[in-house]
Amino acid sequence: MNLIENLRLALRSLIANKLRAILTMLGIIIGVAAVITLVSVGEGVQDVVVSEFQGLGNNLLFVTPGRPDANSLSGFSGRADLTNDDYKALADPLNVPDLVRVAPTYGRPAIITRGGEEARTTVTGTTPDYTGVRDYYPVLGDFFTEQDVTSAARVAVLGQSVYEQLFPDGELPIGQTIRINNVNFRVIGLMEEKGGSGFNDQDDVVLVPLNTAQRRLFPARRPDGAFRVDQILAQVISEERQDAAIAEMGLALRQSRGIEFRDEDDFTILSQAEVIGALSQITGVLTTFLGVIAGISLLVGGIGIMNIMLVSVTERTREIGLRKAVGAKRGDILWQFLTEAVILSSIGGLIGLVLGAAGAYLISTLSDTLNANVAWNSVVLAILFSAAVGLFFGIYPARRAAGLNPIDALRYE
Repeated sequence: MNLIENLRLALRSLIANKLRAILTMLGIIIGVAAVITLVSVGEGVQDVVVSEFQGLGNNLLFVTPGRPDANSLSGFSGRADLTNDDYKALADPLNVPDLVRVAPTYGRPAIITRGGEEARTTVTGTTPDYTGVRDYYPVLGDFFTEQDVTSAARVAVLGQSVYEQLFPDGELPIGQTIRINNVNFRVIGLMEEKGGSGFNDQDDVVLVPLNTAQRRLFPARRPDGAFRVDQILAQVISEERQDAAIAEMGLALRQSRGIEFRDEDDFTILSQAEVIGALSQITGVLTTFLGVIAGISLLVGGIGIMNIMLVSVTERTREIGLRKAVGAKRGDILWQFLTEAVILSSIGGLIGLVLGAAGAYLISTLSDTLNANVAWNSVVLAILFSAAVGLFFGIYPARRAAGLNPIDALRYE
């Protein structure tokens, strides 16, 4: 019996039992749809996270306290504060000639009020070079100056999201007074829209002079008189000079922090590429995990196919016996039932693909930032895997049907 005849017989059998065929395909449909949707969402999340970090600026290096430690809950050990002295050491071109700009950050959550309006956001203290490092500039007004930092001036620059919360009527914010943790501040600038996602809104921020944050808002003085900073951002002259800049920064920080020759660093310098790579790895693992969970439903669907095919073999025992009696070979019966199983799973896979793509499209439509595109590799894998599931779980019922004795089969009631 040729392939076309097998297909004809298999389709005729499935059409004769439409409801059973639909119920059999249901597990495969749900499994493939779940795989397509969840993998698409996972890859969309990865794209969002990576693009957000790329949007922080160009040729960036990040200095954080502590050194990487996989055995630590925080991921870092030997954690010691970064200070203003560390920032000044890195900002000195004699110490690190391969850096263009350096900007420390020191921020805490705060409540911002203006009249009856309120916003809960992060207030970040920094220096004027922050705009160049982050490639992030005021669209209205000005950024604060070095004089504002030195004098701990009570001036603030608003991110777009905070502005929309405090000025819902669209009034110009420049010159207006806001209160940060019950301290009056004058708004001198409004930052351009940076964008964000449901995971992180880069416009949900208020920027103030570093000394203002450290002295007036969130006291950062240590017992030894030094002032803490959370992180130091540094911009390298060019990508080619990145390794040289990291080496220079390491030497400058060790000297600034008084680290002995034999002692390990108590700080970490990360490049933008390293951070993006780590985030991509994390989101990649998440995507794989989601795909595996969804794939389990495919296996459940395969078990459903096997059970239904076994029932079908039992119900069609006399038919199988009759076909064998008139000359059908063992292989003919085997391939007929295998073909039915593969057709069931393949059609279920195609329907699941359509539903999964529709689910991904719906999620993308409802989200402002998440673009859950269906990748061709996930489509091909889903279709091939669904067909393989049908083939694998159809083997046992097909062999059982092919192994029936024609005399016993004809006697079956």
